[in-house]
Amino acid sequence: MQLNRSLADSCVEALKAAGADKAQCVLRVMDKSEFTVNAGKIDLLRTTENGSLSLTAILDDKKGSLNLNELDSKSVARAVEEVVNLAKISQADAANDIAEGGEAQSFDSGPTEPDLGAMYDRLENLIERGKQHYPLAIFDQMVYDFSTSETLFRNSNGVDLTERKGQYSFDCMFSSREGAKSSSFNYTGFLSHDADTELWLCGSLDRLLRENGQQVHTEGLKGKFTGDVIFTPDCLGDFLGTVTSFLTDGPMITGNSIYKDSIGQQIAAPSLTLHSRPVSEELASGYRVTGDGTVAENSTIIDKGQLTTHLLGLFGAKKTGGQRAVNDGGCFVVEPGDTPLEQMIAGVERGVLLGRFSGGNPTDSGDFSGVAKNSFLIENGKITQPLTETMLSGNLAQMLGTIRSVSTERTHFGNAIIPWLHAQGLTISGS
Repeated sequence: MQLNRSLADSCVEALKAAGADKAQCVLRVMDKSEFTVNAGKIDLLRTTENGSLSLTAILDDKKGSLNLNELDSKSVARAVEEVVNLAKISQADAANDIAEGGEAQSFDSGPTEPDLGAMYDRLENLIERGKQHYPLAIFDQMVYDFSTSETLFRNSNGVDLTERKGQYSFDCMFSSREGAKSSSFNYTGFLSHDADTELWLCGSLDRLLRENGQQVHTEGLKGKFTGDVIFTPDCLGDFLGTVTSFLTDGPMITGNSIYKDSIGQQIAAPSLTLHSRPVSEELASGYRVTGDGTVAENSTIIDKGQLTTHLLGLFGAKKTGGQRAVNDGGCFVVEPGDTPLEQMIAGVERGVLLGRFSGGNPTDSGDFSGVAKNSFLIENGKITQPLTETMLSGNLAQMLGTIRSVSTERTHFGNAIIPWLHAQGLTISGS
């Protein structure tokens, strides 16, 4: 599907002609080739094309926005009229704005065409390997696709940014069964620039499939104790996403963020350094243009435990008087520590190796509680048993301060590079 530059330009002009003081258009097209696996067989190759258009109008400090998937002239004309009307009836806010213009730029990353033969071979090899190495595994869902997307960001301030990305993506959901017993389901995924590497060597797929086979026979934990937790890379990435969510527009504008006044302060142990690297050849998921229409840059969010930036967008920065972030976050790269995983486990008297966490959003103060899934009990420095229905609770802010070590090993997911992390003082409870 081709990117229609004239459509984006005409939308900006039409919004201005309809009364907008400032206008913005984001046009995106995507082509995807997708293999799926069902019942252990590669059974579908599907190719799809789609496009979307996002329109924004600001007049008298009032903002209207609308997204649409129908890109014919009549649908676009109706959307232009509607988005201006939405702006007219919205509440005025001086923080409503669009990005300032600059030199027109185009960014290009990743392949332009899929290697379908290599994709098929990778899937076939994984299925065959599963019969020998993961005999209890049941693949509930497996999708391997290649997508290429083009995005054009235009506004009435002169912003003219185009980005094309091509990437491979693998997603898998699975469980294990032996006789009448089965494990809890688990899932994983990763992104890549090519299809050259066997799938079980990517991300954490091989480890999770092996562990899932062990988790068919789980045991319940008796009682309640305060202990250590080793976060796997899979689980740690989710927790870091929750931590950084406190740095974004919503919590910062309401004043409910636990980190609203923490720039330059120590919010974690010195062993934790967290980067956001959207402009990196390391990550297939990178981006060069932010959601506000500015050119993205890499940043360090936490530097040796010290908070260095909030993740405010254009609106959040104007609303709070804070500094607009140089990117939208994500694309996490955590610096490796100096403790091998084996040594990390050996240092736990009693605790949990946390594979997956199922719980609601934390409170404004950072308190969280949920169920440890796909996890193991650690006793006297050794992994002893797979756990079932074990509760875990704590406080995010306090947890970061109790980090004992970060592993030397890291897992590369294509959209993040994450180590294992050892934290202390969390509440662990069973039946």
